[in-house]
Amino acid sequence: MTSKTKRRNHGRGHSYLLDGHKVSGVTTLISGGFPKTALINWAARTVAAKAVDEWDDLAKLPVSERLRALEKAHEVVRNSAGLRGTRVHELAHRLTHGEEVEVPAELAGHVDACVRFLDEWEVEPLFTERPVFSREHLYGGSPDLVARLRDGKTWLLDWKTNTNGPYGDMAFQLAAYRYAEFYLGEDGEECEMPAIDEAGVVWLRADGYDLFPFEAGPDVFRQFLYIAEVSRAAQDCRDYQGDPLIGVDA
Repeated sequence: MTSKTKRRNHGRGHSYLLDGHKVSGVTTLISGGFPKTALINWAARTVAAKAVDEWDDLAKLPVSERLRALEKAHEVVRNSAGLRGTRVHELAHRLTHGEEVEVPAELAGHVDACVRFLDEWEVEPLFTERPVFSREHLYGGSPDLVARLRDGKTWLLDWKTNTNGPYGDMAFQLAAYRYAEFYLGEDGEECEMPAIDEAGVVWLRADGYDLFPFEAGPDVFRQFLYIAEVSRAAQDCRDYQGDPLIGVDA
């Protein structure tokens, strides 16, 4: 793809180029501009649980190693969950397109849940995991799935595999995707975003699935834009402080 507008994958991450210039991703903007109180509390609980559950083993370590083990506790759990989520996303993508997949035993329940959703809701994909962009607001993103469901409506959907299900701030992410101006086709061509009737999250679990509808209309999109500005301000303010001045008599 020779286009100057694209998603670039690198390692476990990715970035977005719009007309040759790097733009922020939707999830990056939301992370930088919206307080994640639930995640902060979860991290604190995870570290506390490790300290209590592994007290004797931690006590055998030098103090500095004990500290590092506790500091990294939430990252270890998060990265493990993130890896599982990535694998489920990859399988869901292939299943959506009717491909046969080899299912790891530990993900069998999630895959069964995905198959049930696809069958019960008669999913007809329009596109999956294609980069979307807004030139007006300078951002990019990658929705998991845009499809027609059995209700005859076009849905913009995101897969979630976390323990507690989706949080309300998913609405901002969905709204940003919904009101992007275009997505990139398989050959890198710019395609107008289809009209979206509904937005939602499919929560895939080992014991089943739930489809949660989300508000993602103009009001929520406006809130996303405010969040994006706060996120950009948090980045820009690093350059606002000048060098200390030298006194006249110095």
